[in-house]
Amino acid sequence: MYDYREPWKKKIAAALSALDRETPGPTAPFQPWIISAETPPDPEMGDIGIPMFSFAKILRKAPPQIAKDAARLCAGLDVEGAHGTVEAVGPYLNIRLTRSVAAKEILEEVFKGHEKGEFAFGRPQTLENKKVMVEFSSPNTNKPLHLGHLRNDVLGESISRILAACGAEVRKVCIINDRGIHICKSMLAYSEHAQNKTPESEGVKSDHFVGEWYVCFNNELKKETEELQRSGLSKEEAEGRSSLMARAQELLRKWEAGDPETVSLWKQMNSWAINGMKETYSRTGISFDQYDFESDTWRLGKDEVLKGLERGIFYRQDDGAVAVDLSAEKLDKKILLRSDGTSIYITQDFGTAINRHERWPFDRLIYVVGSEQQYHFKVLFTLLDKLGFAWAKDLHHLSYGMVNLPEGKMKSREGTVVDADDLIDSLRDMAMEEIREKEREQEVDSPMETAEKIALGALHYYLLQVSPAKDMLFDPKESLSFTGNTGPYLQYMGARICSMLRKSDKPDAVPDATAGFPLLVSDPEWELLKALAAYPDAVSAAAAGLDPSTLTAYLYDLSKAFSRFYHDCPILNAESNELSGARLALSLAVMRVLKDALHLACIPFLEVM
Repeated sequence: MYDYREPWKKKIAAALSALDRETPGPTAPFQPWIISAETPPDPEMGDIGIPMFSFAKILRKAPPQIAKDAARLCAGLDVEGAHGTVEAVGPYLNIRLTRSVAAKEILEEVFKGHEKGEFAFGRPQTLENKKVMVEFSSPNTNKPLHLGHLRNDVLGESISRILAACGAEVRKVCIINDRGIHICKSMLAYSEHAQNKTPESEGVKSDHFVGEWYVCFNNELKKETEELQRSGLSKEEAEGRSSLMARAQELLRKWEAGDPETVSLWKQMNSWAINGMKETYSRTGISFDQYDFESDTWRLGKDEVLKGLERGIFYRQDDGAVAVDLSAEKLDKKILLRSDGTSIYITQDFGTAINRHERWPFDRLIYVVGSEQQYHFKVLFTLLDKLGFAWAKDLHHLSYGMVNLPEGKMKSREGTVVDADDLIDSLRDMAMEEIREKEREQEVDSPMETAEKIALGALHYYLLQVSPAKDMLFDPKESLSFTGNTGPYLQYMGARICSMLRKSDKPDAVPDATAGFPLLVSDPEWELLKALAAYPDAVSAAAAGLDPSTLTAYLYDLSKAFSRFYHDCPILNAESNELSGARLALSLAVMRVLKDALHLACIPFLEVM
């Protein structure tokens, strides 16, 4: 893939090798990969900056002298593609490319395969032939998806698309937590109060319907424990004596024993919850290649624990429980099987990981899970390593921070979560109001559909522009702004380019414009071209760091560069047809890269807005 820095890295490596030969003592050729090519902070300093600090010890010279000598030697070297001039400025080599040549090279690279309808630019094959599994979302079937899930979902989906863009074979997996005491709480409330109500009879989305019974249970539990506390019990004692909790535990025991009536209710409520969640996934552009269900996997791992016990990796406590001492790994003791022989959550998790690798031998498995589970995954990966699975080193926890609204922290059991569907509805309605205010209803084919796409663009960009590890505050009004660093601003930029291309005589005639590419040498054109050329690096960096915020930052930089170009450089009314065609082609190149990058960030592209 084209990179205008590579020829210059070869040229500088050759110059340094020649300089090394001038220095007394043993010599060795310098390789291009050790050359660090940076972007100068000020365009006046050139297009590429190469520091000389790391070569001072090898060449036994001060960095400024190395820069001066290397610049002298570069003058006598001819390396294909290394066009431009080089100047020593202190400890740096500053390179200014020949704009007319680079403009043609960059645009020809962007448009490779254009005539066939292909787009390969920004597809660095750094992960070619790698199989990567990405687990994300992991909902519980006692409540609908909420704002926290939305961040998890868009992180998982975006990372999956970015890894695939780098050549990986990606398998997206969702494990659905469909068993346990929290599920039984919803079931108990429904069985005791619903009187055969259904989502259809109540006109409620099916996962919302299930979630209402979870809130109902916890409201009733709160009343009961407060009454017990008034009799002098502590909160912990009151919860221990709760008849509601006792009945929920009994329901769990019946489910584990396969009681037909309990299993039937469980299946019905789970189907309501899962069908509702899948509607939300479809609405937000999230998809999975594989669904795992905790009800199928909860027994996995038990046999591996017993094997580890036989091998002396684990030990049995006096009460019969099986445990492992991880103090040598600076972790705590961990119970793996209870005294009654039942598994715990981490036992299930490493059983599931083993099962997944057996079914689809991955090169890497990425878990997109909140930061509160960091310790859990340290233990999980350590256990798999102790059990002798070589692929344990290929497991990664993509930890992300909490996301809240300005009103405060969400609590699902109290019914104060920010429901995903309700939030998207609210954003859509706000976007629809903006369309009405700007009197754009007649300009778009489907105003409500457009408003929905604007809402998703606002939501996904806002959730991705913060590095995953950081906690964040989601401000709905700020996210919907059509100016500044927002999703709608990027969507508007794409629609603006599409509008301009429609007004031109030849909106897609790139071959006709190639002769004019060398004319794109003004500062705004050059900065935009360099922004385009940076796209493959942005995709590679986002994949390497598992951080879509790298890509969202690139999107904003590209849009700002286009805005300046659009303001300063007449396009349809340029001084010559050749220059107008070249600028149209440059605009089309931006549109293609913008559309592709927005897809990787799960942001709908709008041709009309």
